[in-house]
Amino acid sequence: MAAEDDLREQMIDAFEGANYPISSPMDLVPALPDGPGTTFEAGDFSMTAMELNTKTSGGEFPYDDPEPLVDDIIEDLKDQNEL
Repeated sequence: MAAEDDLREQMIDAFEGANYPISSPMDLVPALPDGPGTTFEAGDFSMTAMELNTKTSGGEFPYDDPEPLVDDIIEDLKDQNEL
């Protein structure tokens, strides 16, 4: 659970700078410190923003703030046994 909490915090920090509401994953890219190469790491988990985009469903856009987006990404990663 600590890894999940750490990932959640990293993603919220990275995504909170986007201009909300966002209507697609591409709306997040300008907010990411290293663009699509921004890496999220916790415990044994390591994935770039680009990998997240290709390995998850992409969520239920639009989003008005980062928390629901991150919740959907985390749930999707759990469903795929990535977390």
